[in-house]
Amino acid sequence: MTYCIGLNLDEGLVLASDSRTNAGVDHIRRAGKMRVFSQEGERVVVTLSSGNLSLTQNVLNLLEHRARHEPERIGILNAESMFQVAQVVGDAMREIRGRDEAYLRDGGIDPSGSFIVGGQIRGEAPRLFLVYSEGNFIESAGETPFFQTGEIKFGKPILDRVINSHTDLVTATKCALVSFDSTIRSNLSVGPPIDLLVYRRDSLKIEIQQRFEDGDAYLQSIRSHWNDAMRHAVADLPSPEWA
Repeated sequence: MTYCIGLNLDEGLVLASDSRTNAGVDHIRRAGKMRVFSQEGERVVVTLSSGNLSLTQNVLNLLEHRARHEPERIGILNAESMFQVAQVVGDAMREIRGRDEAYLRDGGIDPSGSFIVGGQIRGEAPRLFLVYSEGNFIESAGETPFFQTGEIKFGKPILDRVINSHTDLVTATKCALVSFDSTIRSNLSVGPPIDLLVYRRDSLKIEIQQRFEDGDAYLQSIRSHWNDAMRHAVADLPSPEWA
């Protein structure tokens, strides 16, 4: 019941997530899927979560609790690299699943979840990871500098066609929002608000973070312009011989 995107580009990172947790004709709930851990001048770490909400929230709450009360333990706020951050998130995922999975399955609840983890720690370049439900993870590469989680299929084509590691942050942000609009249009389980964070490489601080509510004027403008552009593009395609 979610959609998340993380892009790792030469200029920095673009991260976005929706806020829908349950969908039905008369029952829709919202909860933010983006969590930010920041120490200005030292690190910016952002997590985007999808899957079972209790699982992913407990993972993040465990990490925050340990950062606050167990400062001697390696965690998000004192890890020496983003690789180590991904390890910490994966280990916490395994711990929470080990505690809760049997009870969730007994209740007929899917105990899976995943995280996109992106950010920069002073001394290394920005990095982006996808942490799976089992706690293992992979890192983005230059050939495919983005990850998606949740309902990925409707918003993937625009990313595949436009995004590469050299894409500028403004273009990438517009692509991300088009990707969300396409997903929201085709899938009831994804919906606003959309949380967006744009991180400029080596800034080591949060400068651009925005929440787009349903009916936001800029989102409406993106939707309208994209719809018009798609219609014109189809109209301008070469006609088949029989036409």
